[in-house]
Amino acid sequence: MSDAEVQAKIAALRTRIDEVDCRIVGLLNERARLALEIRGLKPQVNLSLYDPKREEEIFANLAACNEGPVFDDNLREVYAAILHVMKEL
Repeated sequence: MSDAEVQAKIAALRTRIDEVDCRIVGLLNERARLALEIRGLKPQVNLSLYDPKREEEIFANLAACNEGPVFDDNLREVYAAILHVMKEL
């Protein structure tokens, strides 16, 4: 591949990454809306807003559906940050 072809391929891949990033943002906002809905329901049945057992279930579900190349430990780090942000909403 020529330098120009490599540069064009990089540009095309970056465009696809930008598209994926936008889809991720949309999914994060959808997740946030669902989490807020759950938060609104929990007091009605005297459930604590924070549920460490559920958090571990989330991590287990992520590991079960992870096909890589992201390592489970790294995915857990990413989701720990996501869950932290969700708690702050």
